[in-house]
Amino acid sequence: MSKFYKLLTLLLGIFILSQCAANAAITLPTVNVGFSEANTPREFTQGLQVLIMLTILTLAPSIVIMTTAFVRIVIVLALTRQAIGTPSLPPNQVIISLGLILTFFVMSPTLTKINETAYQPYVNNQITQQQAMDNALVPIRTFMLKQTKENELALFVRMAKLENPKTPQDVPTYVLIPSFILSELKTAFKIGFIIFLPFLVIDIVVASILVSMGMIFLPPTTIAMPFKLIMFVLVDGWYLVVKSLIEGFAV
Repeated sequence: MSKFYKLLTLLLGIFILSQCAANAAITLPTVNVGFSEANTPREFTQGLQVLIMLTILTLAPSIVIMTTAFVRIVIVLALTRQAIGTPSLPPNQVIISLGLILTFFVMSPTLTKINETAYQPYVNNQITQQQAMDNALVPIRTFMLKQTKENELALFVRMAKLENPKTPQDVPTYVLIPSFILSELKTAFKIGFIIFLPFLVIDIVVASILVSMGMIFLPPTTIAMPFKLIMFVLVDGWYLVVKSLIEGFAV
């Protein structure tokens, strides 16, 4: 029996070595990135455009986070988890994944407009690259202007030392983006405060009962957590939170 295992091991080793030798004979393509001398201004411009595009791709996650509904959604979901009293459930991966899915759902009309007015015409050689970028910026600006509060917008217009814009289209993008982010943070914490109120009432009631019973050394959060979970499940909490988030963007 031991000879059989030795023979099987030997055959397996020969098979693995033969496969490695066969794979070593296969040539794979390589990608080289380097600098070469530009013979014409056009070649220099094309190389500069590639460098700019790579920079934009590097900053793409931050751009997506700061110019979409992601900030408000993730903050509200995280505050909801904190209010329930389970800081590690759902895990961060679930919160972020749910936030991304809801963000794509909320931003789907904006993405559709970008596809129709910028991407498809550019792919079909109907407009230039600069025109495509300008057309893609219009739906994004429309979304951000719809969610930005006047106070935040006026703050950054004043800090930028600009004249009061006559129309929303006159607001520069570099002023609109921080105004939008500040408005989203403000709205998200308002929603989080409303979500915290019923759970805070449960904590106060449980703490009062424990103190009246003389059980001052028993943590109220340990006793209150099951009641929070029961209440959240009975009222279908995640449904209400997601519904209020999506309807807030539809207003």
